[in-house]
Amino acid sequence: MITQTVKPAAGDTAARIAALNRGDRVFHVVLAQQFDRERIEQLCRLAEMVRRVAATRHGTQFLNTLLSYRRAMLYFIQPSTRTFLSFTAACQVLGMPYNSVRERSTSSEIKGESEDDTVRVLSQYFHLIIIRHPAEGMAERTAHLLNEMPRTIPVINGGSGKDQHPTQALLDVYTLFRCFAPQRDEHVDPEYGGNPFAGRTVAFVGDLQRGRTVRSLAYLLCRYPGVRLLFISPPQLQIGDDILEYVRRHDIEYELGDDLRARVGDCDAIYMTRLQDEWDVAGESKSIDYNRYALTWDMAKDFKPDLAILHPLPRRHELDQRLDALPQAKYWEQVRNGMWMRAALIAFIFNVDNAIRDHFHSYYAY
Repeated sequence: MITQTVKPAAGDTAARIAALNRGDRVFHVVLAQQFDRERIEQLCRLAEMVRRVAATRHGTQFLNTLLSYRRAMLYFIQPSTRTFLSFTAACQVLGMPYNSVRERSTSSEIKGESEDDTVRVLSQYFHLIIIRHPAEGMAERTAHLLNEMPRTIPVINGGSGKDQHPTQALLDVYTLFRCFAPQRDEHVDPEYGGNPFAGRTVAFVGDLQRGRTVRSLAYLLCRYPGVRLLFISPPQLQIGDDILEYVRRHDIEYELGDDLRARVGDCDAIYMTRLQDEWDVAGESKSIDYNRYALTWDMAKDFKPDLAILHPLPRRHELDQRLDALPQAKYWEQVRNGMWMRAALIAFIFNVDNAIRDHFHSYYAY
């Protein structure tokens, strides 16, 4: 007999997290709020270890043995390039075989099968489901659904509607750590000391209301007292009240604005986003002059030397391609960091993170 799980109310974050975790350990990865500061930094250190171990042939062979006995399903019903390939590369790093479903037309849903039954079926073949879906809350719903199954497997949210994208936020924080935290010798354990975000100003620019990457990263940055957040966007696309309430509750200083040019020189990091007009109902974005929220070549003279420019990509015209060659452009590194962070996260979920640490310390001893 299957015991039906009572799903927590949408507003009860603590109960939602408890239903997704197993004790104090992450099981399903659905919400950015599942990650406290200790866990964020643990995963950043682990990602750095995976990166360095994978730099050698011996290390690559070791990593390839860790999850060769597990299988992953990438259930990507929403279009994706970076997230899909980043997860497949992460699986390959850990030796984890994977399959994918990328269109409903290739699944039994075209015959009338429900999405719930589709994921129930997938859970019988695989040990992990990574889901990307246009419907808000679908990843969390899938996690609760599988919690009710006799055979429960982890679910990772690879992007769920306009709501959350927690693994993107983790790789974004990892990128910022590599930009801001003092880097120690490459042959020493990659520890991050102190709070590298204290006194830093991070600007989110563009379509903030509908940008799930912005929402998730804002949640994680609130773990770091002393960070200052700027939300710069068209008034009708400003960040949601729920995020602002969360920011205030964590005593994080913030400011709303609509003039990027006037503030660019104040920023230590700028997180650019494109216009998310795929969520338009009746073409309402056409009336917005998005050029006012573009980072352009002529602004470079005002950049701080250690500015970090991030973008979850794809970009349109909001990020001048001439900026690509500048040292402040971190978005290509950001893409690569996704592979290492997602490999670290999968390793953590399947409890092979200690094996990685032991291997790392055996070759990079103090």
